Amino acid sequence: METQEIKKTKEENAIVLDFLPNGYLFDKRPSHLKTPIVQALGIEKFTLLELVPKKGIFLQPHDEIYIGEGKREQIHHINGKIGLDKLTGTARKEVEFVIIDIIKKNEKKFVDFFNKAQPLTTRMHQIELLPGLGKKHMWQIIEERKDKPFESFNDIKARVKLMPDPEKIIFKRIIAEMGGEEKYMLFVDV
Repeated sequence: METQEIKKTKEENAIVLDFLPNGYLFDKRPSHLKTPIVQALGIEKFTLLELVPKKGIFLQPHDEIYIGEGKREQIHHINGKIGLDKLTGTARKEVEFVIIDIIKKNEKKFVDFFNKAQPLTTRMHQIELLPGLGKKHMWQIIEERKDKPFESFNDIKARVKLMPDPEKIIFKRIIAEMGGEEKYMLFVDV
């Protein structure tokens, strides 16, 4: 059986978590040598990124920016990926709101996960990797999706007994993956 794998694709768009017009506070270089920094979250694979904006560009948290190949309007270059532990205080606060917003806007993508999740091994299923879901929930989800694919988070909650809020468990899983706590990656590209 085929397991779902994260395709190694580059992020095309990101959401600004924090904008540091004077660079990092811990950067001891003189201010004229410091580079403005943007901490952002990729929309597709929840990749935490450190970006350098073009000269004269000022960004706000929650701004959506293009970071893909070709001409970028606001971003000069991508410094690279960063970990949750490297986020500024502002970015740490914003990341939760941004993730929840992305989940809500892409509900179909996450509902499809419940419809298409596969076994990882003979003893472990992808559904069991979600916090709060065990074998009983896994079997209920598998049986229900055989009859008819799930259409929404509410549909999952209505058809699976004692189901925790799917939106919240996906959020918790994404945060755990971002923190490097997980062996299997379902939603995050690290």
